Amino acid sequence: MQQILVYGDSLSWGIIPNTRQRHPFPVRWPGRLENALRAAGQDVRIIEDCLNGRRTVWDDPFKAGRKGIDGLAQRIEVNSPLDLVILMLGNNDFQSMHPHHAWHAAEGVAALVATIRNAPIEPGMPVPPILIVCPPPVGIPAGTMAEKFRDGDVKCTGLAQALRQVAKDTDCAFFDAGQVIHSSAADGVHLDAHAHEQLGDALVAPVTAALANGAAATP
Repeated sequence: MQQILVYGDSLSWGIIPNTRQRHPFPVRWPGRLENALRAAGQDVRIIEDCLNGRRTVWDDPFKAGRKGIDGLAQRIEVNSPLDLVILMLGNNDFQSMHPHHAWHAAEGVAALVATIRNAPIEPGMPVPPILIVCPPPVGIPAGTMAEKFRDGDVKCTGLAQALRQVAKDTDCAFFDAGQVIHSSAADGVHLDAHAHEQLGDALVAPVTAALANGAAATP
């Protein structure tokens, strides 16, 4: 069985826009992806590590534990052996309490890549390949997200291009979710059920390719 770790935030956790509820596993994109890969004959297991509000490398001043780089190496160690890590983070870096723009978030993702590759996994276990998924752009913040993501739709400009360059520089696979889905109009940030399903289906091909490329073993 091949194991895939999804390291993300509420867009991957599956929060239903303008609620504190969660889409069920078969609907949210990691579950949709696992089921699609299994239907295609691949013996895979998706491990979800998705935390609402998770940033790349910054703290949330109002809620502890949202700094994505903290504990990441240990999460890789805990879940090894891994055949692939999917990183889908960045949009929370654009919350209104942060001054960050696309370059900052992309540099944060680059730091996460380095952390994954230097995790203290057991000898002989694979250093997993990484697929960077750029989240869809923040829309017009509305509803429960109106103040939290004020100006996020402006600050996120250029994230796909910046993350594509990070992927190229770090030899990671890349997928731009904004090419197939958009944030819900209900809150401008999260994904409705149809977007989750579309993203899960769209990731089948790049994930299959990333798994086929394999991983290097630790010495």
